[in-house]
Amino acid sequence: MTLDRRSFLKLLSAGAGAAGLPMIGRAAELMPKTTRRVVVIGGGFGGTIAAKYVRKLDPTIEVVLIEMERNFISCPFSNLYIAGIYDSMASLTIGYDKLTANHGIKMVYDEVTGIDPAAKVVSMKSGTLSYDRLVVSPGVDFRTEEIEGYDAETPHIIPHAWKAGAQSTLLRKQLQDMPDGGNVIISMPLAPYRCPPGPYERSCLIADYLKKHKPKSKVILLDPNPDVVAKKPLFMKAWNDYYKGVFEYVPGSKVTRVDAKTRTVYVEGVEEHKGNVVNLIPSQRAGKIALKADLVGEDKKWCPVNPVTFESTKHKFIHVIGDSCAPPSAVAPMPKSAYSANTHAKVCAMNVVALMNGLETTEMSAINVCYSAISAHESVTVAAVYKVIDGKITPVPGSGGLSPVDFSQTKREHEYGESWLKNILAEMST
Repeated sequence: MTLDRRSFLKLLSAGAGAAGLPMIGRAAELMPKTTRRVVVIGGGFGGTIAAKYVRKLDPTIEVVLIEMERNFISCPFSNLYIAGIYDSMASLTIGYDKLTANHGIKMVYDEVTGIDPAAKVVSMKSGTLSYDRLVVSPGVDFRTEEIEGYDAETPHIIPHAWKAGAQSTLLRKQLQDMPDGGNVIISMPLAPYRCPPGPYERSCLIADYLKKHKPKSKVILLDPNPDVVAKKPLFMKAWNDYYKGVFEYVPGSKVTRVDAKTRTVYVEGVEEHKGNVVNLIPSQRAGKIALKADLVGEDKKWCPVNPVTFESTKHKFIHVIGDSCAPPSAVAPMPKSAYSANTHAKVCAMNVVALMNGLETTEMSAINVCYSAISAHESVTVAAVYKVIDGKITPVPGSGGLSPVDFSQTKREHEYGESWLKNILAEMST
């Protein structure tokens, strides 16, 4: 290196420091904070509602919602699209324009790359945002490292379709292209995971599709759990009464290896299951940013939170809601569902506003209702009421329960379910 070049680099470095310019690799503040601010990460069932209700409860608080996608597609009811019952995902899709216009929420479309809890700063590809309180609602990520042979190309051949969108379209097309007489393999995750009844619903709807369009075919559900995780008597009745001959349930079957090229999965690395279509849904953990920001517990899976405020027990001023959180429970956590995320968001928003205004917090008392389609026009439900008792979110004894096992209400419950989806998406988007 010549003396002139060396001198030039020294001068350049000194000039940048003297002028107060940002150092290389440090992003600039995207929106300088001029008032109290809540930043929300994730524009799904939890994040949109948290952002909306913080603004409704205290319009003096600035709210910024960060989301990568311009549109949100609902996972609930996407199985009806996969099975050819819905023609499109239009009824499952919302945008954010009305939400932001109606409530003064500032929208940033970007990917969060880091969180600095000490500095109270969120980093994105486009810059940084400082906050007074942060709400994290990133959904789930997949523990694909537990499956030998699973790589970046696997979901493009063997879709999971556990995040609605392109994966849903791929699985639907594969079912349509499959010859009659082919096998569909569904490998579901270990509990806990997003939407406990979801894989069982999907097995019913795919079996319904095969029964109508490809009756020589069969769907095989590989369940790593020892028994049906949710709504057992209802799904067992559907399988036995509606889908005998086109459906097989195999409990205790944990897939540990996959060969995407041959569409083959291996239970415990040995027992082989080959399908014309394979739907492999990996076991899950909190969304990627939660892991990266050290919001997960010792299990490196879910985020421990205060069950009243949903504030992280790892980092102050950060709240985690929806699928990623793991509030203490006397029996089991509230199911990781859209209904739960909506509830978390409202309770969290109420308490975030209280904490920012020096007011008392309010303990949660809420319900969760889950609708599962068992055919094109029939659904079954489970409901429960939850309260915080002795510092734990606990199902209230004797509350809720399953829909009638005689299937006398299934058509009406299907209508209720579609109405629920329409209303919850409207609440998120207006």
